[in-house]
Amino acid sequence: MRVDANRGRLLDRAIGFALTAAQGVMPHMLARRTPCASWDLGMLLLHLADSLAALHEGMAGGHVARCSEPAAGAVDPVSELRVQAVRVLRASAARGAVTVGDRRLQGDLMAAAGAVEVAVHGWDIAQATGEGRPIPPVLAADLLAVCPLVLPAPPRGPLFAEPVEPPPDASPGDRLVALLGRHPAVGPRPEDACADGFRENRPVRSPGQRRETR
Repeated sequence: MRVDANRGRLLDRAIGFALTAAQGVMPHMLARRTPCASWDLGMLLLHLADSLAALHEGMAGGHVARCSEPAAGAVDPVSELRVQAVRVLRASAARGAVTVGDRRLQGDLMAAAGAVEVAVHGWDIAQATGEGRPIPPVLAADLLAVCPLVLPAPPRGPLFAEPVEPPPDASPGDRLVALLGRHPAVGPRPEDACADGFRENRPVRSPGQRRETR
């Protein structure tokens, strides 16, 4: 199944939101907790940069390799995020099938899954900085529409956080983060909501290392 082309450029829009959220990150904030309870803000930024590197690899070469090497060396997480974001924005929408480990999926589905992850992590970043920036309603509504294509139905198993119940009057952005295991407007509370709303076991890597895929 293909993503509706009329929703266009979801990944670019999600990256724009995440980069805007990251503008508020100051060096003294990197040790702050995030809605990913086992990750501080610096770790989350590096994870998001790693996820963007994986997306770029799939877009550029049609393949995302497996690796489980840990991170090494000091990296400025905000700068690394920006570098990887620019690479993806220049590559633009993925085309054709992409091999992820031993699986094949359509490039537009990979981009849609990436957009959900990037946008929700942008929300995580905004909670950790204290800015509390919401995901824009139109972007959130478009991402909610593709979630059934890229997320398994509950119960999601060990790799995926279970959704939480949003408030009755929740905005599209609050409904999206609740679907990905976050408590809207609460910040770093749920202990099992991390990574792309998934329970994430991939290590953060240094820029020269490849990443492990699910």
